[in-house]
Amino acid sequence: MEALRPLPRTLLRDRAYTAIRDAIVAGEIEPGAVVRDAEFAERLGLSRAPVREAFARLVDEGLLESKPQSYTRVTPVVAAEVRDAAAVVGAMHELATRAAVPRLRDADLDEMRAANVRFAGAVQDGDVDEALRADDALHDVLVRVAGNRAAAATVARYTPLIRRLERRRFGEGGSCRSAGLHEGLIRACAAGDTEAAVRVTAEIWRTLADLADDDTTD
Repeated sequence: MEALRPLPRTLLRDRAYTAIRDAIVAGEIEPGAVVRDAEFAERLGLSRAPVREAFARLVDEGLLESKPQSYTRVTPVVAAEVRDAAAVVGAMHELATRAAVPRLRDADLDEMRAANVRFAGAVQDGDVDEALRADDALHDVLVRVAGNRAAAATVARYTPLIRRLERRRFGEGGSCRSAGLHEGLIRACAAGDTEAAVRVTAEIWRTLADLADDDTTD
């Protein structure tokens, strides 16, 4: 009966946060939509307290905005904010790449290659959800191996702001980041060429800044 013990409060909060964040990033809850803790508590099968805590975290991370005693709603996708987030996340990925390359094992490289195969296939199939999952999986290898908790936390905090724009542009006929850039990154990592891997990482994240520059929402 150990598995049937009540979940700790922190896990309920995290469950609510993840579910609501993912729905916002996926566009299931559109920019400008008003969100209510009672409604989401019912939909998620939770009490209102963890949902309110999740809302507070999402406000802090820029996916929700709140006016006390008035509303809590999904923020618009603002190009300038995406550019700022891409700059910060890109810098953290460069830091992680620099630290990770000398530590990578064959199994890590195999994991990156497999993720890129999934990424390329998903882009070809027009499956944005799988493309972004595979993209995360590839880059997460470097973040994990780097072992920098501050960098990992910063990436986790700001990546959802970028993903919203990526998803929208993909749905409008745009494309996700190039599998070819990923291949260049993996080759550099496999060769132990830290500087080349960092350069490719910087190029990957420049494409996201360019994506924001091309967006009309500001």
